[in-house]
Amino acid sequence: MSAAAIRTVLFLFAVSALAAGAGVSWFGDAQIGRLFWFGGTIPIAILLLVSIIRDLWKGQFGVDVIALLSMGGALALDQPLAAIVIAVMYAGGAVLEDFAVSRAQRSLKGLVDRAPRVAHRRLGDTITDVGVEEVAIGDVLIVRAGEITPIDGIALDSKILLDESALTGESLPLVRQAGEAVRSGAINAGDAFEMQTTALARDSTYAAIVKLAVSAQHAKAPFIRMADRYAAALTPLTLFVAGGAWLWSQDPLRALAVLVVATPCPLILAAPVAFVAGVARAARRGVLVKGGGPLEVLAKVHTVLFDKTGTLTVGGARLTAIETAPAKTADEILRLTASLEQASAHSVAATIVNAARERDLVLSPPRDVREQVGSGLEGVIDGRIVRAGSSTFVLGAAPPPPWAVRAQRRASWRSALSVFVSIDGAPAGALLFADEMRRETPRALDLLRAAGVRRIVMATGDRAETAETIAAALNIDAVLAERTPDEKVAAVILEREQNLTMMVGDGVNDAPALAAAHVGVALGARGASASSEAADVVILVERLDRVAEAIAIAQRTRRIARQSIIVGMGLSGVAMAAAALGFLSPVAGAIGQELIDVAVILNALRALGSGAPRAAKPLDGGGAARLHSEHEKLGRSLDRLRSIADALDDAAGATAQDLIGEADAIVSNAIVIHERKDESEVYPNLVKAESFSYGLAAMGRSHREILHLARLLSLVSRDISEPETEVDAFLIRDAQRLIEAIESLVRLHSAQEEDLYDLATEGI
Repeated sequence: MSAAAIRTVLFLFAVSALAAGAGVSWFGDAQIGRLFWFGGTIPIAILLLVSIIRDLWKGQFGVDVIALLSMGGALALDQPLAAIVIAVMYAGGAVLEDFAVSRAQRSLKGLVDRAPRVAHRRLGDTITDVGVEEVAIGDVLIVRAGEITPIDGIALDSKILLDESALTGESLPLVRQAGEAVRSGAINAGDAFEMQTTALARDSTYAAIVKLAVSAQHAKAPFIRMADRYAAALTPLTLFVAGGAWLWSQDPLRALAVLVVATPCPLILAAPVAFVAGVARAARRGVLVKGGGPLEVLAKVHTVLFDKTGTLTVGGARLTAIETAPAKTADEILRLTASLEQASAHSVAATIVNAARERDLVLSPPRDVREQVGSGLEGVIDGRIVRAGSSTFVLGAAPPPPWAVRAQRRASWRSALSVFVSIDGAPAGALLFADEMRRETPRALDLLRAAGVRRIVMATGDRAETAETIAAALNIDAVLAERTPDEKVAAVILEREQNLTMMVGDGVNDAPALAAAHVGVALGARGASASSEAADVVILVERLDRVAEAIAIAQRTRRIARQSIIVGMGLSGVAMAAAALGFLSPVAGAIGQELIDVAVILNALRALGSGAPRAAKPLDGGGAARLHSEHEKLGRSLDRLRSIADALDDAAGATAQDLIGEADAIVSNAIVIHERKDESEVYPNLVKAESFSYGLAAMGRSHREILHLARLLSLVSRDISEPETEVDAFLIRDAQRLIEAIESLVRLHSAQEEDLYDLATEGI
């Protein structure tokens, strides 16, 4: 029988004894009723005595001593009714604690309970059900509709729909294509699909998360130790007040009443209930805290060190720009390059192919492909010879054309990787790749500042130029670039010696630094990585802003735990004074103490909630997804505007007229329509989240400016198309400035809209 079950049985026994004694005393012999009360108290007192002796043997002095003294004193003074009421109160408090902890742990326990036990393995045409521990790497599994993916693997079917909300906290289902990773613990929200395993059950993502959850469930909070310290001061104070009341009144029942109301259940209950509730609240938000120590430190963090790649940035190469030669289009360059890169195993090749598919470009099969390792590759696409690779491989020894010089300069500024492209021997364009900042990074750092973080440092192994490019756009106090893992650890130790320090990273090389910090935070849901094992906190969802949310949850949990302890002790102190003055009898004091206990538990359970008032329900997450999708499509139009602005550097006459006319058409038919749609559809949704309506004034001002610039560009385009208008350099420059201003303003405005909508969707 579990300890919780034993406590429940003893509580029911004590309640039964109290009720039976009361019934017998009322309808029959009062002396027999007193025996029931004596008998109901003894088992509770014995269990409490054993617990106290065990704690003292371990060198611990807890808060149970006063409860035992009050029960023993009541029995010694022939007050069995008071004794049984105290016993019911104490046992009932333990049962309430078990219930509260169970209620608070429900989010964590759900992770363990929903772990898959059976997998459907396919061998040829036969499908058999086997235990997940029997599945080997490389086995083909069937995941039916509504089932949980049992093991990590890769999808063998296309357009798989997965619900990862319980795993990562993301509310929207995700689509996976054939060859993409499928993590264990996700729910199949679509049709049945096949997957091939890439790990054993014990090494899969979900197994690692379950292990972290179990460790979090069994951790002891620092607040419990703090409660014991309070108890060390409370016990002598209680004995002093009880003894004083006895001496002053010459009535031992007053001393007994003081002991009864001083029974320190608020200390026993408040800290663990609040702690587990806070951990459960964090788990529901995709943040797994591995114990009370990290929760305590999170609430008081002063300095935060961030890794860059994969933490402040998305990690890996991303297509950031396409530079084109005159008369070439970005889509044409990307389609031909991606068609050729289908034959390459280089890591950037997959990025190029994916970028083309995201734009719905139709790729052609490459022929006669020849690859020069470290330089590039060449092949035939639709009858044309296409080369892609380094500038030397593509451009040769000849002086690069002006557009290529511009591309090299921009790549240098952005610390970007460039892939040059030629068609039939003529330079045609360049693809620029860089590690982009996460969309939510600026807001995440602002939230950290708001949560009380005083110093933010970037510690990365990247080159200084690359690190400073990212840091320039962020509110960062210091940049430590070109640091090895050992040097990262040294940086963490230096910060740690001065203030409470948190390290946030995602890679294997971050593990030593995570372990060295007061609290290490691993970003991402990979679960089994070295960083997750070394970290004290794991962010299961790929969202950097959850770091600040974890700090806010920890701070609120700490406040509630302390509040519950102090208020509970304060109420007990008032009751002690009343008992010492003779206003409370032992029985009345026991009942009053029980009410205090219930109030303390209910207050501690507030840590399960967010604590933030909401004037309205959060917006539907689907709206945010649609907005992001529309902005991605709009980004292609903005890319073309940037290419047109570049092309106007060397354009004149009819060529300039055509380019400006094309820019005007893009702005009128894509950008203006999109902005007006935002005003009619997006902004009314944001108004529903009343706390975010303050930001709409600034958004409306940006709209007015975009529409104003669009009108000016339309006037320039109209004038430049008139036969009598002289297309001089000044007119072209005016149009170029308008195009550049519109492109930059729309990009910034779109990012601000996404931030507002994301916040309204999450109801923060």
